[in-house]
Amino acid sequence: MFNSLFLLILVLCLFVNPCLSDPRATEAALICTNKTSPMPQRQTYISNFLAAMNTVTPLIATQRYAAVVNGTGNTTVYAFGECMKDLTKNDCDLCFARCKTQILRCLPFQRAIRGGRLFYDGCYLRYDDYYFFNEALSVQDKTVCGAQEFVGNGSVLSANVNQLVMNLSAEAPKFDGFSVGFVTNENVTVYGLAQCWEFVNGSACEYCLAKAVSNISSCTPKEEGRVLNTGCYLRYSTEKFYYNSTQPVRNSNQGTKLAITLAATSSALALLLVIATVVFIVRKNVLKRRGEREQLGAMLATVNKSKLNYSYEVLEKATNYFHNSNKLGQGGSGSVYKGVLPDGKVVAVKRLFFNTRQWVDHFFNEVNLISDIHHKNLVKLLGCSIAGPESLLVYEYVPNRSLHDYFSAKRMFQLLRWEVRYKIILGTAEGLAYLHEESETRIIHRDIKLSNILLEEDFTAKIADFGLARLFPENKTHISTGIAGTLLTFHPYSFAVCNVISLLTNTSLL
Repeated sequence: MFNSLFLLILVLCLFVNPCLSDPRATEAALICTNKTSPMPQRQTYISNFLAAMNTVTPLIATQRYAAVVNGTGNTTVYAFGECMKDLTKNDCDLCFARCKTQILRCLPFQRAIRGGRLFYDGCYLRYDDYYFFNEALSVQDKTVCGAQEFVGNGSVLSANVNQLVMNLSAEAPKFDGFSVGFVTNENVTVYGLAQCWEFVNGSACEYCLAKAVSNISSCTPKEEGRVLNTGCYLRYSTEKFYYNSTQPVRNSNQGTKLAITLAATSSALALLLVIATVVFIVRKNVLKRRGEREQLGAMLATVNKSKLNYSYEVLEKATNYFHNSNKLGQGGSGSVYKGVLPDGKVVAVKRLFFNTRQWVDHFFNEVNLISDIHHKNLVKLLGCSIAGPESLLVYEYVPNRSLHDYFSAKRMFQLLRWEVRYKIILGTAEGLAYLHEESETRIIHRDIKLSNILLEEDFTAKIADFGLARLFPENKTHISTGIAGTLLTFHPYSFAVCNVISLLTNTSLL
């Protein structure tokens, strides 16, 4: 049976053009600028960067390229992304998802780096602090040659490469800035792809590719080479790497043979397709897991097996890509958004401003610890996401907002009756008492304030943000006390509750 199936595969491979599926999420180069935002502008710049990335993602999903401008003045962020035009939609989405995650290696959060570009073989992403969308060349353009020397006739390879890239550079501007092809001479075949980015067209595309042609010749006799210009991408290789759905149809004799072969082996082909589908799915999952392990290390395996793990993509869609209409509030460590999961469950998703790889283990262990704490006066932590471009926390959704909303100057909510205020004071005290004296893991909150006391529909008080404050730098949160996990001889929660009581019993707020 196996020998027959193997023979069938060999026969079919002679006649059938394979439909490749490969996102080509292989990094060609990461180029970061050395410009940083001034300290007073950093928080605004980071917010604009996040908003720009959020806008780029759905545009890539619908039209395969995106150009976004977010912000004003010196904190404006310009972002552009595009997939290679031979990729399928699914492969485009996969490539860009990886690209969006890895662009953070330019440290836009930690150092507020104001520019970076990431070239993958299947897609491209860039952000900067000026309008660059129609830019063809820059001083940061790069030529990347392969590591392997060609083992055959080097002069033939060089001649074929030169002929190929000249053909591609001439054809691409005529066909929407994209061209693929190959050249074979003296038993040496080279394959190539040329693409100008969406807003680099006409003479600008020709100019960019002409410069790329002159630079790529320095890579021969290497087996492959790439030119990564601001406005275009050019690659050659001795291995076929592209998928071009517009390849010419084979001649009639080959078509007849193909029809006869397919007719005679239809049942076996069905079996082959099932096997190929299973192999593809298994291979895809293996590659995905391998990439995740490389990105986050062994910790990610623990996260993926945990009931606390949420997919970044699921949470992004649940909040409508963190749209402002879903924003519930903002604190010192991040913004909170209302989200609806695919199963209809309503949650609160908190985007954290800090996302360095060094804190992943500590962060997840802390989330794992706090998720086991259950009390009617504590907001339940449902899980987290640490594999995307940002770290996210997922909480239960508390519909009546926070005490701050009831005591803010806007007075958008109803005044609280005395019995309701008493209920809130008592619930806050019970929640803190549980954290300090009754739970197995004793936690000092350190940040009790009106915005951290949320209210259920019946005005049951729920304390939020307990236990995670010590993960953040002291100057990046609203921490108001130095207590950090050491229980004192008096009840430390009583002082915190006094602050809440003084506001709830203030007659001027009635």
